Amino acid sequence: MIKIGPFSLNSRVVLAPMAGVTDQPFRHLCRSHGAALTPSEMITSNIKLWNQEKSRLRRCHDGEQEPRVVQIAGSDPAMMAEAARMNAEQGAQIIDINMGCPAKKVLKRSAGSALLQHPSLVETILNAVVTSVDIPVSLKIRTGWDTQNRNGVDIARLAEDCGIQSLAVHGRTRACAFKGDVEYDTIAAIKDAISIPVFANGDIASPEQAAHVLKHTRADGLMIGRAAQGRPWIFNAISHYLELGSLMPAPTLAEVRDIMTGHVRNIHSFYGPVKGVFFARKHVAWYLSNLSETPDIDCSGPEFDSMILTFRKLFNSLQDCNAQLDNIESIFQLLIHSRVKQQQKELAA
Repeated sequence: MIKIGPFSLNSRVVLAPMAGVTDQPFRHLCRSHGAALTPSEMITSNIKLWNQEKSRLRRCHDGEQEPRVVQIAGSDPAMMAEAARMNAEQGAQIIDINMGCPAKKVLKRSAGSALLQHPSLVETILNAVVTSVDIPVSLKIRTGWDTQNRNGVDIARLAEDCGIQSLAVHGRTRACAFKGDVEYDTIAAIKDAISIPVFANGDIASPEQAAHVLKHTRADGLMIGRAAQGRPWIFNAISHYLELGSLMPAPTLAEVRDIMTGHVRNIHSFYGPVKGVFFARKHVAWYLSNLSETPDIDCSGPEFDSMILTFRKLFNSLQDCNAQLDNIESIFQLLIHSRVKQQQKELAA
């Protein structure tokens, strides 16, 4: 069992913090489908910006299961420490430090994975944050700055010495961003070098790949990011495979419809009728892109692609919450009806 400070995790699979994705509705959903940790979206360490609506919503943790994890980002040690203290006062139970984001707007502020080329500053930030709070502090990094400078092992050792209590490692460098293959050897070397829990991250999109990564890296756990978009059930699916060695049945069309509808309702409720309609669009697109995994539909052929494309265009034009929900029901009724007709043809043949 993985322990982070006083918290014992109920599985080896956690959600990766993702800006614009891991809002409260998505965190609730992933937790209900087996994610042991559901960190917040990255929050700036500049508390002067916290009155903005985006920062306010990112710091909302009402009704969330323990432990509540808040990720902060920045490059000024004093500001990072203050942000950690204030989040702890507002209910955070684990502070996660972002030193893995490769986004240009983050790098321009010398934050995220840009910090990996400045170990002395990393040490100062980690010491400042760890000593500012009495709750566990975790860290997310990449394997290094670029492929010629994979200093992940050194950063990991430094982090443990500073009191970091768990480490997540994405298997690419800052320069690689999200391009190219993930490299798991450095994660394995990091696991060998430190004693705190290590979570492997990067391109883990199936239960079989999850088992392979665990075997290769000997990591304590896995952190799932983009593979959870439109597939929140992936956490239970991976845990099932790791425990039993068999694949959990994929959700049916009706189950996907119910999960998607509930998620969209929660998005509408959280953001309100204007922004909720906007934010729902990308999540619905992700669900639809994963329909090929459902066992009771044939997604091959141009007819299916044309149907989904038409639906997405219509859905993205809608400006009303109820219209979006009605539209989701309509497309799934059409998909289920198409499947019934296909089954009837197969029986008749």
